[in-house]
Amino acid sequence: MQITKRQNIIISNPETRDFLADAYYPGTNEKLPLVIFVHGYKGYKDWGAWDLMAEKFAEAGFFFVTFNFSHNGTTVEDPYNFADLEAFGNNNYSKELSDLGAVIDYFVADEKVDDQKIILIGHSRGGGISIIKTYEDERINGLITLASIDTLERFPKNEAFEKWKEAGVYYVVNGRTKQEMPHYYQFYQDFEKDEHRFDVERATEMAKAHVLIIHGTNDESVSVKNAEHLHILNPNSELYLIENANHTFGAKEPWEENEMPKDLNEVVEKCVEFINEKIVNE
Repeated sequence: MQITKRQNIIISNPETRDFLADAYYPGTNEKLPLVIFVHGYKGYKDWGAWDLMAEKFAEAGFFFVTFNFSHNGTTVEDPYNFADLEAFGNNNYSKELSDLGAVIDYFVADEKVDDQKIILIGHSRGGGISIIKTYEDERINGLITLASIDTLERFPKNEAFEKWKEAGVYYVVNGRTKQEMPHYYQFYQDFEKDEHRFDVERATEMAKAHVLIIHGTNDESVSVKNAEHLHILNPNSELYLIENANHTFGAKEPWEENEMPKDLNEVVEKCVEFINEKIVNE
């Protein structure tokens, strides 16, 4: 099957700044379901095996989109590295939700897309953002979370929080790149002023889309209890656990193999089955 890849499409968002997206889709005259992948904290569209995942979704008959949040630390000129740590430090949930809205609006207008079939797949923190967007945007029919958090209230606690407030910044070392990545206090202020909007638990309960929750039982970053909690909040959801899978389902950066890791392949197969059953063929 011939797969078209449109890479580094510039998406303009006047509320944030320009950022990049990729689209993968099969050669067909039929309109295709739109599936958008939402990366997590310290993530980006070209990380690890996400490109192989995108190709597999396209081969399954979907218009699959990956993108970089405008303030994830990458730039339009350099999408492969955290080249703009100042932007990273100034990221917040309002900007990410705005960017995701811009992505949906941009690709829904594509002539190859079926605008009645829109699915979000959110990984890690991107899962929390996707849950809120699904609740807010009635166009979204399907929501799949991968190793998702169950709350966006993930900030330093107690003394560390007071130090952050006083200094205006705290740093997290990126284990892979060894960069000290800043988090400015505006991140918390943005959350605090719109705390009700950023309530993942409430959004999970209220979401009207079909929901699939996927998590690895050996997730070292986000406990599998997060997935179980999301499932309790939305009993109509489907919970799918992958035994011994880690936070990235076996993928890492860089990923130099031609095939996806076994666990990520299982993720994609489950997602394709779910989308076809609940949205495409309903």
